[in-house]
Amino acid sequence: MRDGFVSKLRRQSLFCLFALAVSHAPNARAERYEWRNVVIGGGGFVTGVVFHPAEKNLVYARTDVGGAYRSLDSGKHWTPMTDWIQGIDFTGIESLAVDPSDTNRVYLAAGIYSSTRAAILSSDDQGRTWRQTEVPFKMGGNETGRFNGERLAVDPHNDKILFFGSRRDGLWKSTDFGATWSQSEQFPKIQTAEVPPATGTRRTRFNFTPQEVGIVFVKFDAASGPAGKPTPVLYAGVSTPGTNFFRTDDGGEHWAPVANQPLGLRPNHAAFSSDGNIYLSYGKEAGPNAMTDGAVWKFNPHTGAWTDITPLRSPDGDQPFGYGAVAVDAENPSALVVTTFGHWQPHDEVFRSTNGGASWIPLLQNARWNHSSAPYTEGRVPHWMGCIQIDPFDPNHVLFTTGYGIWSCYNLTDTDSGKPSQWNFSDTGLEETVPLALISPPQGAHLLSGLGDIDAFRHDDLDESPAQGNFPGPRFSNTEDLTYAARKSSLMVRTGTGKGEIHAAISTNGGDNWSLLASEPAGGDGGGTIAISADGGTIVWTPRRSVPSFSTDIGGTWKPCAGLSQGIRVIADAVNASRFYAFDARTGKLLASTNGAESFSATAAALPAEDGLRLWGVGLSAVPGAEGDLWLALGLRGLYHSTDGGKSFAKLENVRGAASIGFGKPAPGKNSPALYLAGNIEGVGGLFRSTDTGNTWTRINDDQHQYGMISHVTGDPRIFGRVYFATSGRGIIYGDEVK
Repeated sequence: MRDGFVSKLRRQSLFCLFALAVSHAPNARAERYEWRNVVIGGGGFVTGVVFHPAEKNLVYARTDVGGAYRSLDSGKHWTPMTDWIQGIDFTGIESLAVDPSDTNRVYLAAGIYSSTRAAILSSDDQGRTWRQTEVPFKMGGNETGRFNGERLAVDPHNDKILFFGSRRDGLWKSTDFGATWSQSEQFPKIQTAEVPPATGTRRTRFNFTPQEVGIVFVKFDAASGPAGKPTPVLYAGVSTPGTNFFRTDDGGEHWAPVANQPLGLRPNHAAFSSDGNIYLSYGKEAGPNAMTDGAVWKFNPHTGAWTDITPLRSPDGDQPFGYGAVAVDAENPSALVVTTFGHWQPHDEVFRSTNGGASWIPLLQNARWNHSSAPYTEGRVPHWMGCIQIDPFDPNHVLFTTGYGIWSCYNLTDTDSGKPSQWNFSDTGLEETVPLALISPPQGAHLLSGLGDIDAFRHDDLDESPAQGNFPGPRFSNTEDLTYAARKSSLMVRTGTGKGEIHAAISTNGGDNWSLLASEPAGGDGGGTIAISADGGTIVWTPRRSVPSFSTDIGGTWKPCAGLSQGIRVIADAVNASRFYAFDARTGKLLASTNGAESFSATAAALPAEDGLRLWGVGLSAVPGAEGDLWLALGLRGLYHSTDGGKSFAKLENVRGAASIGFGKPAPGKNSPALYLAGNIEGVGGLFRSTDTGNTWTRINDDQHQYGMISHVTGDPRIFGRVYFATSGRGIIYGDEVK
């Protein structure tokens, strides 16, 4: 995700908002709701996949911001395992490990950034319930090198023992199923170069500081010892172009570099074959934002011989690339696959060898692709292929991960005779988008959404990925804001980022088609927030790093809105086309316009200012059908309501925190819209509904459905009880009351 969407302080504020009294949350009365994903399919970086070696069809997947998943049918369908997590700290999964001797036990190394908390999560029932052990070593599930691995490993002969390779705190060991951890003092202290953070590329939205990638994989050599005793031989790889591959022969007590190892590139994955050989993939950079060189090597521990088996050399010219991952067939030690990384045009490649790397064939040049489960993927190419695995029970089945999901093939061995490989987008149940804007208009499609990285969608059927894919018309890499004219809801506008000179578009038919605005305000940088008057005649756009400007000719000309400073979000009144509003968090002033956004002036309302703590939330919202009726969500400062166009506000004392508020169809017998709040009511964090203008609230989510962070909440104006909300990496969730 691109940088700058959510600052570090905002993220911490929202976590505090929901966690003010987490211990009390189980006692909160919850309305019974059924929760489901709005189906898009994938949409985010799946950083790792692990098949269980002892149970057919059992496979797990980890993601960079959306938690972890389990499949019981070899990846055809996925079930999220971490929706119980509250806050974002543990939603980035650094590594995943299964217990080879226990088909029920699985572990997650959870920690999204080096600046957040980290934990080892352990389960004895295939991820249905979890134990949480916070650890002192930091993780970076959404940082550089996040597809490397696996860093976490379980001893195949003594499953009490686990090892974890950290980013900058060395090697750690547990001898009690991950309950406690101690640092290995004998592992070499490697000085690894810091990797700068990405700019303008995926999923760096919290602006983390440069971090070392550290130890990227730990591997037990199961053939080196008897069952019931600690496995003596392990290998570990470190992300450095210097000495980077190490071995221990005494269960981790002492470590030494493997002799004659290749230097100059960073290892990222290692795979053991049943004949004892080890295959390693390398990149010049740790990835994923760049990789400009790489290689694949074969190591024979019995002879000490190293063999360069790189399928295709990275050119010095226009398109340098590296290698992302390697896997070996469990039944045939000479059959292996590798993925390129950073080979954008026409796409990354999968190479297959049946002779231990002596020769290779490309699998994707003439491949056939089935996009039917997620039609939007037709406009994307496989990239960020950071993990590839061959099913240990089916040598025909291979899957690889990408920056937008998982592709799976069931005719792998057919390619040996020249037949094309056939790939299905295997992401049913796996939803990892980061929604940035949601609207539910009173007519047409029930939901339209703007998302990071994969633009925007119109959902006429919430349970199907839209057949038309993304919005027809101009494409943005991110759609940052999306809204409609309150009295003419088929008229919609949105802003985005990406290539091109204009980064806003308009639809006159409810999102069926879109066209670019005629021009962009001077001095801006695209994206930002946008508003449209109730009658659709005036558009107000606040591009990134610019002051708000208004247009009455569909963007043909723009004039700055007098009285507003840079970056302020403007909203339109839901009835009066001449009225617009904005809240200046730096001063605590509510600014109003009665002349079609030409000028704004401060009202007399007294509201909290920022004073060092950034306020979180969508902020100011106008109630449909009610002139001058405004709600203001101010994060830890609470929730405020105005019925006089912002001249005065009343604070709701029962609301201790407010991240986002939305409006839905009134309850039967009521006139005012149902309110939906992501926030904190009397010390309990969660998602709440009020049918009496905020006087009383009912919690509608529960402790098993917390989805990391909840934001961008909106109700459905046509279905009472229906609510939609955005998550921090689990896509769009919608809920209906269980009758």
